Amino acid sequence: MSRKLQLLQQSPSKVIIVKVGILGCGAIANIITNFAAEGKLGVDLEFFYDRDMERAENLASQVDGTVVLNIEDLLDRVDLVIETASPQAVKEIVPQILERGKDVIVMSVGALLDHELMSNLKKIAQEHDSRIYVPSGAIVGLDGVKSASIGKIQKISLITRKNPKSLGISAETETVLYEGKAGDAVEKFPMNINVAATLSIACGKEVDVKIIADPNVDRNSHEVHMIGDFGELKTTTHNMRCSINPKTSVLAAYSAIKLLKSLNENFQIGT
Repeated sequence: MSRKLQLLQQSPSKVIIVKVGILGCGAIANIITNFAAEGKLGVDLEFFYDRDMERAENLASQVDGTVVLNIEDLLDRVDLVIETASPQAVKEIVPQILERGKDVIVMSVGALLDHELMSNLKKIAQEHDSRIYVPSGAIVGLDGVKSASIGKIQKISLITRKNPKSLGISAETETVLYEGKAGDAVEKFPMNINVAATLSIACGKEVDVKIIADPNVDRNSHEVHMIGDFGELKTTTHNMRCSINPKTSVLAAYSAIKLLKSLNENFQIGT
């Protein structure tokens, strides 16, 4: 009998997340592991998987963890997996995680705008009593967006402004790289525009997106504007970029840490 099933039988209203593994040992995984090393994660982060074994070993050494050689070895030992790898990993590996009855936190949210994939993952999760969690990521105000989506939304838009280096390009002047719908934006900038996907999923409506490369900014900026029968919502987030990978905002990693901590908390606030 699995550890998760035993815990479920002991407490039928709540499955306690105890052992956690990481899939993909990049910038976000580094921040999460640093918190675990300081005893601030609230769970046991013990197992690490990455195609780059050296990266996995470096993180595992911080928490006296274990590097696994394949995803099957990881799934045999954890209650939950944090996916911090890539949209391709969401398509290829997350289904395996859910089929084993394990929960997953998805950070490569852009992949979930593939409606066929999203529908399939939900179906697998339901059939195998597993759960898919998506953190709020690199923006503030997602609780308000989710609440407002109960009513009718007339408009929701996102303006993302980043230094060209964060977008993997060179530009000497402010340049609009993209203007259109979230789905197309994610296809063109899969590693940079998870916020658009998170917003779209949260409100059930494809967000209008503008992406700007601006050499004069040193932070990743996201402006959200939403109008509906609830009223009007505007938020602006200026994120510190991760030192390991400028494409990643520190707040995105923090949102995963907070979500992970909240899974075992008896008091929660927000939607």
